[in-house]
Amino acid sequence: MEEQYRETALGRGIQFIGIGKHGSKDLPEGLVTDILLELQSGKADPLQMGVFFGALMAKGVAPHEYRLEEFLGEGTLTDPVRLYRKLCGDTPEHLSETGVKILSKETLDPAGAQQLGDYLLSDLPGEAYRGMAASMLRIRYETDEEYQGLIRAAEETYTEGFRTRVVPPRPLIQLAEPFDGVEHSYLITPLLAQFLGEQGYTVVSTTGRSGGPKLGLNLPGLYNALPGSYLERNEQLLQPLPPYGWALRQQDFSPALDAWTERRRRMLKRPFLATMEKVLNPCGASILITSVFHITYLEKMITLAGMTGFTGVIVLKRGLEGTLAPSVARASGILCAARQPDGAWKTHTIAADTEEFAAFRSAQDAVVEPLRPEDNLSLIHLFTDNGHTGNEDFDKRVNLAKALYGSGAEWVNSRLKVVSGK
Repeated sequence: MEEQYRETALGRGIQFIGIGKHGSKDLPEGLVTDILLELQSGKADPLQMGVFFGALMAKGVAPHEYRLEEFLGEGTLTDPVRLYRKLCGDTPEHLSETGVKILSKETLDPAGAQQLGDYLLSDLPGEAYRGMAASMLRIRYETDEEYQGLIRAAEETYTEGFRTRVVPPRPLIQLAEPFDGVEHSYLITPLLAQFLGEQGYTVVSTTGRSGGPKLGLNLPGLYNALPGSYLERNEQLLQPLPPYGWALRQQDFSPALDAWTERRRRMLKRPFLATMEKVLNPCGASILITSVFHITYLEKMITLAGMTGFTGVIVLKRGLEGTLAPSVARASGILCAARQPDGAWKTHTIAADTEEFAAFRSAQDAVVEPLRPEDNLSLIHLFTDNGHTGNEDFDKRVNLAKALYGSGAEWVNSRLKVVSGK
């Protein structure tokens, strides 16, 4: 389905200008013509229409792009109110103030962001509005205040089984990496969950259907073939830990978030949900282990994790394809954080290129082609049974991850015990 949306004129326009805060380019004149014809045909997808015009307003309109006013009406691209009315006429009236603010590049306070989030996760009409809002937020980056409101809205969608909190007999760690998985590297997350379980933790790995851009191997593709371990309600956390920890599907704790999967594929560009969904905490875990590819998001992940109740955070930088698998060749490491009584975070960095981890380093990271789920599963089972697989790259990566996260969890847990007085 995604391919057909890539081939529309609006889809090509989204891919061209929906790049980001500092990378957008003006549309080629021929593409402006194609988009205008598609809009005038009446067959344009409303969600893509919203995504496109959100990206256009975030970028700024070039002189030749004003030709699109042949569809919108003269003066519309310089008047956010008129543009909103043209695009979002089917949206409930009470959302118009927020919509105009977004098109005007204004930020929202927590209450306004929660109102927006409540709407985005509802079944009310207005697909162009949804696309426009998600596009604008993604490109200009959400503020902390906006994340507060969006997170509160997402938490309101939790199913009954995840509204009741339980206290497992062991500290609860949540593993979270991008739901879209990988294209040319193996996932090692189940082995990390197994290792942390052996270290005395209860472990939950959050998973979900891929909204793109990668649509190949992701965590559900592995957990579906591993021993029964899907968490359907928090009470299960009191049961014995499965061999590879618990796996938590987005569709089980928030069908409203899962419903965005198809929209995200049609939008073609990853929206704000990709960051927010990793820090949601429906199980009430105390420690989050997550990853970022862009170094600028290291501190951001700690801030967001604090909004959802985590008191300890471990963030891997430059994991392979953004996952929890560390690079054995490039500069990498983890940032650890423990929340103090005054709300501040005490942090500690562990670099992966020190002498302590030298045995796990290589000259380069392997590129796996073809990447097959059955091969990944075979390696997981071999490592579980023997402690090694014969695949040097895989073995070094798992052992480096165990050493890094083991050290990080020990540091965080010791600081949390100091804080709690235990």
